[in-house]
Amino acid sequence: MQVRVWGVQDYVPVWQQMQAFTQNRGENTPDEIWVVQHSPVFTLGRNGKMEHVLAPGAIPVIPIDRGGQVTYHGPGQLVVYLLLDIRRKALGVRELVMQIEQSVIDLLAHYGIAAAGDRDAPGVYVQGCKIAALGLRVAKGCTYHGLSLNVDMDLEPFQRINPCGYAGLQVTQCKDLGVGQTPMELAGELCGYLATRLQYTVLDWRQD
Repeated sequence: MQVRVWGVQDYVPVWQQMQAFTQNRGENTPDEIWVVQHSPVFTLGRNGKMEHVLAPGAIPVIPIDRGGQVTYHGPGQLVVYLLLDIRRKALGVRELVMQIEQSVIDLLAHYGIAAAGDRDAPGVYVQGCKIAALGLRVAKGCTYHGLSLNVDMDLEPFQRINPCGYAGLQVTQCKDLGVGQTPMELAGELCGYLATRLQYTVLDWRQD
């Protein structure tokens, strides 16, 4: 498993590179994780409704091809994209979602934070507040997109939307729960949990 670290990037170029990677990969292409932070952006999933975008202001709203409704990405949020051949791993989408959620739950438990997933609303929650969002796209038996974990960011833009299509849904972040690590420090730990849950034995880190 190769892990690529991108730094802070605009959303669209990274999205396009995920699409191209997935379209061009072959049956022996190694799976990859991409670690990134994004410039401020709202993304609207395939089934997303603009009615859930309440007052975007100057932040762009980009319709994209993952599942789910609307969410926000911005600096201080850890975004982890999973470019996996799930046919090769004989892994179902629902099982993958559960293992991704559990990896975040494992990470938070390490810091003494009790978190849980929600079968009806994918993501990870702490006392009813969403701390991690999840959305995937499957093409040619392979996934792209992934998860976002709120670490140390400005949460105000979440008030401009109904997060994930739920009016009044509150969000939280690691910093407010007493976790002082940076997004990149948590990235190393979270990728370790993901590798364990998804049964990858080696992580090869690359700085892009």
